[in-house]
Amino acid sequence: MTTLPQRLSAPTPGWETYADVVVIGSGIAGLTAALRIKAETGASVMVVTKDNLSAGSTQWAQGGIAAALGEGDSPEEHLEDTLVAGAGVCDVEAVRALVTEGPDAVRELIALGTQFDHTSAGELSLTREGGHHRDRIAHAGGDATGAEIQRALVAAVRAAPEITVTEHALAVDLIPGAAGGVAGVTLHVMGEGQHDGVGAVMCRAVVLASGGLGQVFSQTTNPSVSTGDGMALALRAGAVLRDLEFVQFHPTVMYLGPDSRGQQPLISEAVRGEGAFLVDWAGVRFMQGQHELADLAPRDVVAKAITRRMLETGKPHMWLDARHLGREFWEKRFPTILASCRSHGIDPSTDLIPVAPACHYASGGVATDLHGQSTLSGLFATGEVACSGVHGANRLASNSLLEGLVFSRRIAAKLAADGLPPRQEPITDRRTPGLVDPSVFPAMQQVMTDKVGVLRNAAGITEALGSLADLGSVGCDQPRTRAWEMSNLIAISTVLAQAALMREETRGSHWREDFPDRDDPTWAGHIDAVCGPDGLHLSFHPAAPTDPSVSGAVIPGATS
Repeated sequence: MTTLPQRLSAPTPGWETYADVVVIGSGIAGLTAALRIKAETGASVMVVTKDNLSAGSTQWAQGGIAAALGEGDSPEEHLEDTLVAGAGVCDVEAVRALVTEGPDAVRELIALGTQFDHTSAGELSLTREGGHHRDRIAHAGGDATGAEIQRALVAAVRAAPEITVTEHALAVDLIPGAAGGVAGVTLHVMGEGQHDGVGAVMCRAVVLASGGLGQVFSQTTNPSVSTGDGMALALRAGAVLRDLEFVQFHPTVMYLGPDSRGQQPLISEAVRGEGAFLVDWAGVRFMQGQHELADLAPRDVVAKAITRRMLETGKPHMWLDARHLGREFWEKRFPTILASCRSHGIDPSTDLIPVAPACHYASGGVATDLHGQSTLSGLFATGEVACSGVHGANRLASNSLLEGLVFSRRIAAKLAADGLPPRQEPITDRRTPGLVDPSVFPAMQQVMTDKVGVLRNAAGITEALGSLADLGSVGCDQPRTRAWEMSNLIAISTVLAQAALMREETRGSHWREDFPDRDDPTWAGHIDAVCGPDGLHLSFHPAAPTDPSVSGAVIPGATS
């Protein structure tokens, strides 16, 4: 059992305000939730974002958004590809909701003003990415899909004066209500304005759309704001976190050298979708024979193949060969990636691109039902912060933007149908406080990368847990943003490592060297984590089978 702080050591709130619904996060999931909740319920909505309204992971999405929009495609085929990638632990009904509601959700984005790319015949331009058997990825600006979606959604929110936006604000902790659940949320607003410093927003519901946990690892495609804040905030409040061990490492991230840290340049899977391929230092196409889709295999397969080849050859990275696509094609189809490569001295029309896996996406998160409701009354979650059941053990390429879109719409529909939760009176917060010094950040990233990254084993994970406990004991008596973020990162790293130690199999994006057999049917289920007064508890729960070959048997004693 692991002891974690149940709340952060925040100063007494210096101000208080009210909104019916607080949405934490300003990517596709958060902005869609705000717009739809306002439209369908008439509730007052406050959007809270750590940076400015346009920051976050959505703007960095290069590949696109997946939906069965093309001729000959169908939701059933999209469902099948998603279940295969999810390796036996997807929630089939969640996936069905995603693929059946996805096309209309994308059409609504278009109606909102999103300018997707079209063919010369005027049809929506669709491409293919890893794990998909159809061309179903809609893109914008070639490789700037996320930025275009973010632009359209930000414009819509800015044009809705009844939606309040609070920028440069970190959500610190949920405020417990007298009847259980949520009475509000404390914020630290960084900057001058109507509200500054630590304050409280009292509300009837909180929607977490705060993104992922990429900064847990040394190299990631995630921006610096991705410090697991929403997941940690929910954990401390008593909500269930699910399947945090399933962290997807994108196989083709530009390698910038052994000392590079933080956000790294992503080389979208769409580049391989257009015909690029992986080679080792001898020029061998090593994905041939690894999978029926070769270089377009699901991301866990490609990431592991690259990692194996790196270990076999002793090389720090592999290569992506896209030279044959030509300069004109690169300039039209992938202008953003081309500019990024050139900024690092590489011309992909003439040079091989050095690539290695890096942390990309958290398939796990705050456990929710089909309507985004967490296990805590009044707390909803959508997008990467949530575990809706869509991704299972490994997210299918370009399903993430669609998930945020579809499940944010579902939250709004649920609140409209059932009404908002009643407003609660806050109670005195008697949870155990704690704060971690931000100086331990580099050490935490390194131990997670070395011991709980692409390759995992019991000895390494156990060593990581010991290191995390030591690092987490380095206290801080100065409440500030970096200390709150550090506390969140330590908490999420601990849950991730504990779950990775418990799951004694290799499945999807979770690869145990000491349990190399894939998809053990006795482990076809979810690992849930909850933080109570006596510490952190993890437990295993069988998943509903996605096909008749999955037994979903309960594992005796699978609790820690």
